[in-house]
Amino acid sequence: MTVFNLGSINVDHFYRVPHLPVPGETLAATGYDFGLGGKGANQSVAAARMGSTVVHIGMVGPDGAGRDLLADYGVDVRFVGTDGSVTGNACIYVDVEGENLIVVLPGANHEQSLSMVEAALTEARSGDHFMLQNEVTLGAEAARIAKNAGCFVTYSAAPFKPEKVAEMLPLADLIVMNEVEAQQLSKHLEMMIEELPVPNILVTRGSAGVTWRGDEVIFQPAFPVHPVDTTGAGDCFIGAVIAGLDQGFTIPDALRLGAAASAIQVTRPGTAQAIPTRAETDTLLSRD
Repeated sequence: MTVFNLGSINVDHFYRVPHLPVPGETLAATGYDFGLGGKGANQSVAAARMGSTVVHIGMVGPDGAGRDLLADYGVDVRFVGTDGSVTGNACIYVDVEGENLIVVLPGANHEQSLSMVEAALTEARSGDHFMLQNEVTLGAEAARIAKNAGCFVTYSAAPFKPEKVAEMLPLADLIVMNEVEAQQLSKHLEMMIEELPVPNILVTRGSAGVTWRGDEVIFQPAFPVHPVDTTGAGDCFIGAVIAGLDQGFTIPDALRLGAAASAIQVTRPGTAQAIPTRAETDTLLSRD
């Protein structure tokens, strides 16, 4: 089977800081690095690292920045265009506790091509998976095409945008949110999360674990680790979960795979480059 992902592609700039900056403060960084990022790219890398065949759909600038980095992780980038104005990028500030503050320039992520989406999804078959997030345009249009092709549609409702979430609810088989996003959505729609008209709901709570609500309620605790950098942990988690489902795992086993992968990821600096291999993840699972 195949995992298709309409997702953002960023070049991330990381700054190590003694604490997160506050308004008006000039702060000296203690370290710098850069690498591949964006919620979409991170999810694609995680799914590919877990052993799934992943086709990424997206857009970068004419210099192709990010496209080759994504391919280096084993992701199929045939449907990543280079017609955007500038590749998306992010400035990420990480403090000594691993917490972060992020400023993002969407760039080409907001310039998706419908023809590129349509071309990619002509290859989709019933039972394939389709992922998307709120960092790109054409999400609803792409989800309709994927759903008509028989894909299981997973929608990460981040960054939270009420109008996009409302549009996506009828199209998603699984909606993924962190605890804050779930509270925002509940308030916006004036209903409890468990009342949402979506077959499956996955709420992540960082070190407090995750809860899947579908035909049954499943709780997966987080693996205890000392975090170095939590940037992209949720992306790593859901990419690994979808890879597990794609490979025939039960939901509880897919959640354990995601929890293990993200636990390793937060012990390393960076986003995509911090995502572990399947072998590393299986080693942690074997010790549990």
